[in-house]
Amino acid sequence: MPNLLVVEDDAAIGSVLESTLRLHGYQVCWRRDGRTALQAADTGEFDLVLLDLGLPDLDGVEVCRRLRSALPAAVLVILTARQEEMDVVVGLDAGADDYLTKPIRLGELLARVRAHLRRGAPAGARPPVTVG
Repeated sequence: MPNLLVVEDDAAIGSVLESTLRLHGYQVCWRRDGRTALQAADTGEFDLVLLDLGLPDLDGVEVCRRLRSALPAAVLVILTARQEEMDVVVGLDAGADDYLTKPIRLGELLARVRAHLRRGAPAGARPPVTVG
């Protein structure tokens, strides 16, 4: 079962994300600020991170950089209200693999999570490729 870290300070959004992801078979660790998210990353192994940039305690882009360093194999998806092109570029350059803007469509979010996890599976977990 894939292990996801959700970093979202808004209680309503975080609750919907957590319950929806759990309903679809994911283990979810929900943190409401950057510091506790980084602590969770230091102590746990996560396959995918959903990261809001508007955090109450730390700059979300800096949290993204630090999560990328702490979880080099994890898929990092920014989920934020920031929609300017420069925000997207900065987020991707900070180590994010994907960038989604709020409001989100849950069906699309779930499809992206599945796609990222499918592509991010460890080499030993992928079926062998046969030629000929």
